[in-house]
Amino acid sequence: MATPLPQSDPYATAVGTLYEALGGEPAVRVLVNHFYDRMDALPQFRALRDLHAADLAPMRAKLADWLSGWLGGPPRYFERPDAICIGAAHRPYVIDAALRDAWLECMAGALQDAAVPAPVVARLRPAFAALAEALRNR
Repeated sequence: MATPLPQSDPYATAVGTLYEALGGEPAVRVLVNHFYDRMDALPQFRALRDLHAADLAPMRAKLADWLSGWLGGPPRYFERPDAICIGAAHRPYVIDAALRDAWLECMAGALQDAAVPAPVVARLRPAFAALAEALRNR
């Protein structure tokens, strides 16, 4: 499930995958923390926040583990005993265009908060958009 940078991208000569381009595990965890911090604090993401348990720590760990593999790094999520398909994990929730867009806006802000380099953001945004659209079920 890796999302490698195309070889025509000059950034790909220094880093082979988006996981590496982002900065590996520490950077993935920083991004995830910014994402959940925004979701927890900003009122425009209340609908997203309401889908989660009071304690966001387990979700922070799960998303960081899942993103690790999806971005081309270690498949940490699928090594977890509680791992399930991302589609199955989201199936119980109503995910419409508004919720998809809120998730994307929250992630865009997290990318900015985490100071992700512009060439990496340019590669991540369409990948996140495709992912969010794939999870939409309404």
